[in-house]
Amino acid sequence: MQALFDAVNAICGKIQIVSDWFWDFPTNLDWYASIPILGNFSLAIILLLGSGLFFTFRLRFVQVRYFRHGLTLLKKSKAKTGISSLTAFLLSTAMRVGPGNILGVTGAISIGGPGALFWMWISAFFGMAVAFVEATLSQIFKEKKDDEYVGGMPYYGRRILKGMAWVGVALSVLYIVYAFLCFPAQGFNTISAVGAIASLITGSEIATNSALYWIAFAILIVFTAVVSFGGIKKVTKVTDLMVPVMAVIYVLTVIVLVVVNITRLPWFFGTVFSQAFQPEAVFGGAFGVALVQGIKRGLMSNEAGQGTITMPAAAADTKHPCDQGCVQALGVFLDTIVICTLTGFVVVMGQMWMTGDTEAWFALGKLDKFLTSAGAMAGGAGFFSNLVTFLISVCFGLFAFTCLLGFMSFTEICAKRISDNKVFINVIRAVCLVVISFGVITNISGMDLSALWNLSDFANILMVYCNLPLLYLGFRYVLKAWKHFEAKDGTPFTSEVVGIDVPAWDEKAKQ
Repeated sequence: MQALFDAVNAICGKIQIVSDWFWDFPTNLDWYASIPILGNFSLAIILLLGSGLFFTFRLRFVQVRYFRHGLTLLKKSKAKTGISSLTAFLLSTAMRVGPGNILGVTGAISIGGPGALFWMWISAFFGMAVAFVEATLSQIFKEKKDDEYVGGMPYYGRRILKGMAWVGVALSVLYIVYAFLCFPAQGFNTISAVGAIASLITGSEIATNSALYWIAFAILIVFTAVVSFGGIKKVTKVTDLMVPVMAVIYVLTVIVLVVVNITRLPWFFGTVFSQAFQPEAVFGGAFGVALVQGIKRGLMSNEAGQGTITMPAAAADTKHPCDQGCVQALGVFLDTIVICTLTGFVVVMGQMWMTGDTEAWFALGKLDKFLTSAGAMAGGAGFFSNLVTFLISVCFGLFAFTCLLGFMSFTEICAKRISDNKVFINVIRAVCLVVISFGVITNISGMDLSALWNLSDFANILMVYCNLPLLYLGFRYVLKAWKHFEAKDGTPFTSEVVGIDVPAWDEKAKQ
């Protein structure tokens, strides 16, 4: 078994080299890095920020002007076919609000300093416009199957590229590979949370190879299989319950910590804004590091531009494609501006890098860094500190589990885009469970597979490079839908409006 883990670690290490090259290019070239200011920006950062800026200005700050409209839609959402806008929002939030909201933010700050949080905010603000575009595009080209709507990147990719069947298949395979790269880490994180919670309750460290871990593993796999195999509607019943619960627990826990340490709040904002451009030496002191960490981890968290949250956007039953675009933009706001900022409060206001234990804090893993910072804000020991650690561990476990459900559900949608053959679908389901199990068994065996987290970096940038070109190619359809949406002339959205066949909308207009 150890030989297998060593081999996986070695493969992950090679993939990380490729991932870093994609993320850093062309800043890893001396001639480019020597260019003032521009030399700090990699192609990936330019594409992400540039796309957000372009869509924001082209759509006249849609994320600001229609923010309230998105909230109104969430309150009044209903569905005759498929799922409601609110349900789609919660399902996408189950994917967005994951362990990356804790691990990614903590890692970004510990490498780039508190200023990385500022760049997360910037990426999220402009990323809301990107999320609007990809969600609207998903709605335009969604398809009706039985009593559900399906769609997303594989669907709009095929339609944009003149209906070439291989495009839909290739993009579906790409998403499945993306999910497979992310599954092990989420399985690992879910069981880690179970172990942490059990240790807090019993007051003693529980061995990872104990019966508790194996029982938790069995329950996790069975429950994931039962829920995910039930289709998107069964998954949404679970996420409709879990997402609000985990969000409320996490938000209230951190707010209490902030209130207890309210005197540090002005210092927090001053530090974040000042170190966005000039980080302290302990974080490397480089502006480019803070910027890259903020953008990279912001993307990993809110997923704007990746195309990975387009499936739930397409599944919603809305009056107009742009309605769901407004709703999905709110998802980026909730994920990064709210949840990631709360994590930033804990890591920065904990001030652990400013104490005598600085080196020890930097040596900890991402989750341990966060829990140590939370413990410092809670007084360092005692009932309150243990309660905070318990609640955060519960949220971390729910974050990871809802991500698993989302990945399973969307992987199946993509698999059905390739083939509706039941044997093929069942094989994909089985492989998903095997890959998840690998991550869990890694934890139980006590093996260090921290490189699994790095696979997500590679998967993220791979999706970005494939999805962003599609958004630009399909933007002409988004613009037509946008003009019709803003006109508010009472006419239904149909093929005539957008200039391309959209059967699902033509059928809806006749109802």
